[in-house]
Amino acid sequence: MRLSVVDQGHIRSGQPGTIGIAALFTGDPLDLAEVRSRVGARWGGLDRMGWVLRRPAGPAALTAHHWLPAGPFDPATHVVPSGEGLESVLTAGVSRPLPAGRPLWRLVVAENATADGEHALVLLAHHGLLDGRSLETLVRLLMDDAVPPRPAGPALPRPSAVPAVLRRELHRLGARGQAFPVSPAEARPSLAVVRLPPEVVGAARHRPVHGRGATLNELLLASLAGALRSCYGPLPGWPDGPTPVYATLPVDLRSRRNTHELGNIVTALRVPLPVGLVSAADRLRVCQDLVAALQDRCDAHRAALPTVEAAARLVPGLSNAMARRLVRPDVTPTVCTAFKWRDNPCALHGRRLTRIVPLPQLNPPGTANLCLVQTADAYTLTVVSHLRPADAAMLGDAVTREFEELAALPDSAAADVASPTC
Repeated sequence: MRLSVVDQGHIRSGQPGTIGIAALFTGDPLDLAEVRSRVGARWGGLDRMGWVLRRPAGPAALTAHHWLPAGPFDPATHVVPSGEGLESVLTAGVSRPLPAGRPLWRLVVAENATADGEHALVLLAHHGLLDGRSLETLVRLLMDDAVPPRPAGPALPRPSAVPAVLRRELHRLGARGQAFPVSPAEARPSLAVVRLPPEVVGAARHRPVHGRGATLNELLLASLAGALRSCYGPLPGWPDGPTPVYATLPVDLRSRRNTHELGNIVTALRVPLPVGLVSAADRLRVCQDLVAALQDRCDAHRAALPTVEAAARLVPGLSNAMARRLVRPDVTPTVCTAFKWRDNPCALHGRRLTRIVPLPQLNPPGTANLCLVQTADAYTLTVVSHLRPADAAMLGDAVTREFEELAALPDSAAADVASPTC
């Protein structure tokens, strides 16, 4: 099976391409044999989990990758134990490519993986095989009370996009941005896992901007903008001065008919971060306006996707060129996403799930990617940085301070400020 243009882009990006999700549990350590048995029972019939990547036989610009069936599904090949701590497992997973010649995923079972004695189940996969929503779906399928996904319903009509909206979206995709102000010579992969206080996040979410509370995505974007300002200084001091710093937001394109479908069924939207604004309330207001406009932009992407797919099939090198450009640090200096784990409480072989830890992918030097997950009242932020060795922890701490600043705003502060522009 030929890869989709999105799959192909992740394969051709030149990066390790690994993303992941960790589920943490309390109770007795997970039994490796039990986990393998459940993986076989729940994932063995999922075609995509048994696909192997066949690389082009000829020049990459002229030929495409394909997925091929790997043969009998063997959980023992993919479900492996580890005696390392959670952050070590995540750091190694995100910075090293998965072994070629077999399906591009691995499930790591780690005992006492955190300082609190939690046991970890870490699913790692190449982004060309699975997106973040797919990882969520797979982990949910392993839980004790999981309900098998319903078959996909009939395809919905593809939305049409107004030509002016498409033109604006093309302009946004090509708009010039800048990378983080760190020399490539200083860049090293680093990772930080930060637990945000639930009372702080709860207070920040209820700031009355535009008369409504803020979503996790809006708060993360606003907090990152403030964190970049505090860590690297105001934009006039950056190498490219006032040139915007863009964040890329992955947006799920699934509908109710295919909500559990595995693969890469997402698009990426660029938004300029309001790093130049001094006020935390102003930054949040701008980010709420940016997120409010995403639906129309998503419709434009849905409408354009068949054309892009057809062009990539005619010219396989097109996906290569697109992939290389999109991971450039001046185009995608940061990928940000946030989501809520909705199936709670849940358990695996009687061990209670305590929280979910996300693992965004590592991009080239000059970048940092962030993902925030809510599991009941636990909020966990993961920063994967390709900046200076300590920058992942520095950014994680700075984002926490920005959440605290938003939480401390008086109830009227956010509503009283004038609406700024980007």
